[in-house]
Amino acid sequence: MFKRVSVAIAAFAIASMPAMAETRVTYKSAKSTSSYYQMGVQIAEAMKAGSGGEIIVTVEESQGSVQNVMEVRARGGDYVFTTPPALVGLAQGGKAMFEGKGDPKFDEIRALFPIPSLTMHFVMSDASGVNEFAGMEGKTILLGKGSFGAREGEKYLGLFGLEGKVNIADVELSNAVPALKNGQIDGFVTAGSWPAPNVIEAAASTGVTVLSLTDEQIEETKRARLVIPAGTYAGQEADIVTTSLPVVAYTTTAMDDETAYQLTRSFWEEKAKMAQAARWWAGVDEGLMANIAGKIHPGALRYYKEAGFPLTDAQM
Repeated sequence: MFKRVSVAIAAFAIASMPAMAETRVTYKSAKSTSSYYQMGVQIAEAMKAGSGGEIIVTVEESQGSVQNVMEVRARGGDYVFTTPPALVGLAQGGKAMFEGKGDPKFDEIRALFPIPSLTMHFVMSDASGVNEFAGMEGKTILLGKGSFGAREGEKYLGLFGLEGKVNIADVELSNAVPALKNGQIDGFVTAGSWPAPNVIEAAASTGVTVLSLTDEQIEETKRARLVIPAGTYAGQEADIVTTSLPVVAYTTTAMDDETAYQLTRSFWEEKAKMAQAARWWAGVDEGLMANIAGKIHPGALRYYKEAGFPLTDAQM
């Protein structure tokens, strides 16, 4: 009798203990030196806080968005990665860099939530006197090498009739602010989340104008329109109208619905706190949901429906 009572008490005590289930997730981000890697670290902290410690996120360095998508083929239900939605479409269609590398797992990719977009900045020194694209003719511009911003900047010069009319500086983008200060260059092009650290530094130390694009120019680029509010950078008295490449956090249908729900809920509920630590989160709102092309994970959909987010038929 005593033994049975002891066993019953022990069983009751175990049942009464708080659940200690822990879900581990890998978040594949970007190079460790990039702002997107820093965002991944912030998201990991937000997930731990938002889930009461039940979701632990490990941030992994990546060489880029294409690698992130390719790894879907070998990853399981604990994999979250970031990439522009356009790359997911290319992977699912076996096009461009994914030609001949198709995999059925690409069709299982599902969105969770948007993160700060890659935002184009055309930054000109006050000393250059340039305040529109046409004024860049004859000026020395730093594009950088091999990055999205460099490729996009070169494309825009061609689109807006400046190809061959601008001197391209042979300087690394990491040296953009010193080069601008000493007059080695008249301006530089950079892409990243806003506010961009190098633009903040340039605006505060040198004085700059970040060029706006017209609606016609934006249409030519075939990129998403984005507005950087006045006052974002020192001396910026008006909104900056520019372009962006949306970036989204994805997983696959291999992730269970509850984990996807908790990840999405924690992201949105902790976003305001993240924005207090890093202003780039302030630009993420419901409006970016329209940039999610393709389907959203069913667990994430559950949160969005509960919260009343706008959704399209294609996302469900």
